[in-house]
Amino acid sequence: MVTLWLGTDTFEQDMAERILVVDDEPDLLELVRLNLRQAGYEVVTAETGREALECLRRSQPELLVLDLMLPDLSGTEVCREVRSDPETSSLPIIMLTAKADEVDRVVGLELGADDYVTKPFSPRELVLRVRAVLRRRTPKERSERSLQHGNLRIDPQRHRCFVDGEEVQLTAKEFELLRSLMERPGRVQTRDQLLDDVWGTDIAVTRRTIDTHLKRLREKLGPAGDLIETVRGVGYRFAD
Repeated sequence: MVTLWLGTDTFEQDMAERILVVDDEPDLLELVRLNLRQAGYEVVTAETGREALECLRRSQPELLVLDLMLPDLSGTEVCREVRSDPETSSLPIIMLTAKADEVDRVVGLELGADDYVTKPFSPRELVLRVRAVLRRRTPKERSERSLQHGNLRIDPQRHRCFVDGEEVQLTAKEFELLRSLMERPGRVQTRDQLLDDVWGTDIAVTRRTIDTHLKRLREKLGPAGDLIETVRGVGYRFAD
């Protein structure tokens, strides 16, 4: 199990990003939930505005995906409540709605939404937008802590990698690939997920790029490179 170098909690306890999705359409709610879970997020759902506010009172997520047209409170009312409460005022919000008019988009953004996705939408696009909004947040303390597995350790704050105490020189992309894998021990990540995490939405990069970079990364890590496992037909996984 990968553990935080400067702490006692495991990554899976401290580092899971939790998303609250609010929509009154069960089929759409399930579609969004499945796609976000496949992208590596923990997902909580609610079908009404009041249920969403109650979920926020119990435990605040890292991001809120909010439909505007709800059966009780409107999404704009929920957004106002979230922004007016000091405990949730900085919570990132993506509005997901069938209202595509410019005036609706402007109102949503003026209320404090970080992004606005209209229905019908591409699940992959929504996942990319979620990742983009989360990247813009102020980095959490966890992102500055080192991760270690056996004789392999990385220090994200200083962008350094060590095997048996000796520093290994990695390129920026190799380092980000290694960190992305180490942050999710035992979890299979597809090539598309790794491309999104490391290269973002750069369409010039192909899936083959992942294989090439990981081959070089394994060679540089020596025996520690065996911790990066290939899952045939799917992607890669860091040893649990």
